[in-house]
Amino acid sequence: MLAIIVVISTTQKNTTMNCSVELRSDTFTQPTEAMLKAMFNAKVGDDVFGEDPTVNELEAFSADMFGMEAAIFCPSGTMTNQIAINLHTRPGEEAICEQGSHVYFYEAGGIARLSGCQARTVAGTRGQIYPEQILPLINPEDVHRPRTRLVCLENTCNRGGGATYSMENMRNIRTLCDKQNLKLHLDGARIFNAIVANKENPRDYGKIFHSVSVCLSKGLGAPVGSLLLGDKAFIHEARRARKSFGGGMRQAGFLAAAGLYALQNHVDRLEEDHQKAHRLAEALGSASWVKSVMPVETNIVIFEVAGDKSSSYWVEQLETNGIKTVATSPTHIRMVTHLGVSEEGLETTIDILSRISKGSLTP
Repeated sequence: MLAIIVVISTTQKNTTMNCSVELRSDTFTQPTEAMLKAMFNAKVGDDVFGEDPTVNELEAFSADMFGMEAAIFCPSGTMTNQIAINLHTRPGEEAICEQGSHVYFYEAGGIARLSGCQARTVAGTRGQIYPEQILPLINPEDVHRPRTRLVCLENTCNRGGGATYSMENMRNIRTLCDKQNLKLHLDGARIFNAIVANKENPRDYGKIFHSVSVCLSKGLGAPVGSLLLGDKAFIHEARRARKSFGGGMRQAGFLAAAGLYALQNHVDRLEEDHQKAHRLAEALGSASWVKSVMPVETNIVIFEVAGDKSSSYWVEQLETNGIKTVATSPTHIRMVTHLGVSEEGLETTIDILSRISKGSLTP
């Protein structure tokens, strides 16, 4: 029996060593040793009873960062977004969002399924929308029309190549929402990428939005979890919604400890990911099989392939050479930098891109 155990352990070790450069998403990050230590040493209780001290600390810390009254820890960003939509709207009402936004494009129809709310989409510029686009979509008071209740923004914009909203645009949208009696929610899955890139203060976001979703499991490197921030009354109701959505967790402090460590230690280092993304974009810009590269602002690089071969073909060829990417359309590929992409991994990727262009590697 001992010999069998030794063989299995050796096999697992060899498999781990045979790794590739993971650029599909920043959700593939692994906890650092220091984060694992924080998780292992976390003090825990029952969070549904409000008695997990580490969850409580994380919620208080994050709310203070954004200058908001309260926060709630949830399993995912999809849940925090959908809780916000559920609380800001009633069945039969309408929410306005960009046509490629995560709340509409990637959350399995949750707006309709979970809240009975109708989504009204607008074609933005790299995922961003503006007051002059929103205003014509706000329905007048008419029994034939759904009441418009909510505007959802996403920052950074995933399908827009990690593009960021300007503070001026967000403030102008809030002004419009106030005039039209609308709520304003932010899907801030990668909000700290925007904050670092633009040298912003998180508290400015707390002044603009009625609710903010913050993901901990992307560039910040925590394994699980997102936060929903708002005023005390909103978060009180969010706890009921989280429970009904199946998101109540018990000794969640082990996970919350990772998120707390990430907020305290991994925010500033996001600039490293941005620099690596810029270097990737530069290398892709000179690749013969790449038609164009979206402007890079943060840690996401989206590019269009040239010629008659699809993006799926090139994703397969890159993976054959040890580079994992993802197709976002028949002609576009996404690469995302994160704390799991080392300097060596970046240089390897750039070298592979160059050698494919020169015809010295597969294909």
